[in-house]
Amino acid sequence: MRVLGPNAAAVTTASTKTRRTSTASGFALGSEEPAQPATAAASLRTIGGIDALLALQSGSDEPGAKRRRAVAHGRVALDALDELKHGMLAGTLQPSILQRLQAAVTELKVDTGEPGLDAVLKEIELRVEVEIAKLSARAEAQAAYGM
Repeated sequence: MRVLGPNAAAVTTASTKTRRTSTASGFALGSEEPAQPATAAASLRTIGGIDALLALQSGSDEPGAKRRRAVAHGRVALDALDELKHGMLAGTLQPSILQRLQAAVTELKVDTGEPGLDAVLKEIELRVEVEIAKLSARAEAQAAYGM
């Protein structure tokens, strides 16, 4: 568009002759297929729950990851047993130690596939279960006698 004066516009004519270039090495659309309308992307199905995440994680374990997790769970259980020992010796046994022991024992029920490590974890698990039973009996006795 060409402006001739204030608020005046002159209409230019478009060239009816179109230039074509060679498409041998360029991109060209096929003339026989009509353009397809854009469709909405299919909605993704979400996987919910911690069980699904754990299943995905356990399916893609790197070598040694299962062993490292089992060793970490064993250390947590041993730390809880150590806290129990210190509390009993000092006479300041925390009521939360029973909950920590119960949480630790559930994590120890993992099979790593290594016989030596599994045997050690089973021994820790047994010791934790014995201490849970003793603490539970003690708590019941205190509740019964009003101590």
